[in-house]
Amino acid sequence: MSLAASAAAVAGTPAVSLDAFEQLLASQPSATEALAEWCKTRGLAAQPVITARRLGDTAPLPEGARALLGLGPDEPVAFRHVQLVCGDLVLSDARNWYVPGRLPPEMAHTLDTTDRPFGAVIAPLHFARERLDSRRGPGPGCPAQTILTNRAVIRRAEGEALALVAECYQPALLGG
Repeated sequence: MSLAASAAAVAGTPAVSLDAFEQLLASQPSATEALAEWCKTRGLAAQPVITARRLGDTAPLPEGARALLGLGPDEPVAFRHVQLVCGDLVLSDARNWYVPGRLPPEMAHTLDTTDRPFGAVIAPLHFARERLDSRRGPGPGCPAQTILTNRAVIRRAEGEALALVAECYQPALLGG
């Protein structure tokens, strides 16, 4: 048994399924799309649609985030804290610091006033996801039961940074 499989078995996390989800996530620019595909192929809900439950709209910008996003000292940053849900299952607890001034006004307004997932709102921008780090288990700010933590910068196709995301994937992702 590999070290990762052994550690997952000890933690009660089926390594094969989590490995498969990590591969799917790495193949998609959008965590929302990866979750929707996962929900559908795993039959996690009758309607495999990802929705966002807003939990908050204020949080300090993480250290180093201005540099990661290529922001000046006064450029505004907005924040969304949501749970990404498929049916009744919370699959991810996500924090998103985004630059509203780099989005079309209607997208910034939608993000500010609705519960639509970030990835679904900005999908027309054909963005890319630059993974900064990934780890099994909870990362900083994640709920204790988190099974996988990812941090990424979301960029326009030409490279301009739009957002910094911290994603805390939950046990329901594996049907548990």
